[in-house]
Amino acid sequence: MDLKNGSVVTEFILQGFSAAWELQIVFFVTFSLIYGATVLGNALIMVTVTCSSTLHSPMYFLLGNLSFLDMCLSTVTTPKMIRDLLTEHKTISIWGCMAQMFFMHLFGGVEMTLLIAMAFDRYVAVCKPLHYRKIMNHRLLNRFVILSWTIGFTHTMSQMVLTVNLPFCGPHIIDNIFCDLPLVIKLACVETYTLELFVIADSGLLSLICFLLLLVSYTVILATVQRRSSGGLSKALSTLSAHITVVSLFFGPCIFIYAWPFKSFASNKVLAVFYTVITPLLNPIIYTLRNQKMQEAMKKLRFQNVSST
Repeated sequence: MDLKNGSVVTEFILQGFSAAWELQIVFFVTFSLIYGATVLGNALIMVTVTCSSTLHSPMYFLLGNLSFLDMCLSTVTTPKMIRDLLTEHKTISIWGCMAQMFFMHLFGGVEMTLLIAMAFDRYVAVCKPLHYRKIMNHRLLNRFVILSWTIGFTHTMSQMVLTVNLPFCGPHIIDNIFCDLPLVIKLACVETYTLELFVIADSGLLSLICFLLLLVSYTVILATVQRRSSGGLSKALSTLSAHITVVSLFFGPCIFIYAWPFKSFASNKVLAVFYTVITPLLNPIIYTLRNQKMQEAMKKLRFQNVSST
């Protein structure tokens, strides 16, 4: 992106949080602790799933991949946001902005597809338990992971190819804590109505459709369990409650940010913080606090490390 293409803007200004200096310090400490806990928690899940022989099952394999994506998604925006809380001029280069948007939509698209794979895993486990190992084999799991990354890459490239060559000649202020497509597109010096509709269709409708498909799949699982055994419904609810919570936390902000007209929710900093900072922390908390098998595996690994030292 250069002057030959009509662009005179070399960097964007992120407005961040417009608050008193004392409140900025509070945000800095809070978000630093949250990000540290996010990295530690998700890394702990990945290590536990990898090292514990009792967790070498399809569900925990997918959970380990989910933790990796959560950690990456948070890392794309949170460290920059934390650093900006202590600086007066919150700037980001155009290419830094483009990279931020690329990786946000890459990891977001991959996680979206992976959550569908996790829902399919729960469907097979609950509705076809006798064929679970045969269906959820290593080949299928590897295909799920490859498909997730393929969809995520296609999703982000389809938007970034159209965005990266947009001319930016001012204004260059982004009313958010990080770069995101709806707000950056609005700053272009050309008419972007068609591109805005494409982003809504690509990101917004994709999020909404995936969310509805996941809800339908969980409804089918619960209906199947209730039809077979009323006593098994409570167990199924306990198993699926964590998945439903994760799905709602992930897709809720995405739908509000991307599926509605750009001016409505795109600049909502609360949703932005929740999506990139809070949700990646809640996922490991939900899966560890509600999963007895995961807790036992963590305790076993801890005792093994203590005894080995």
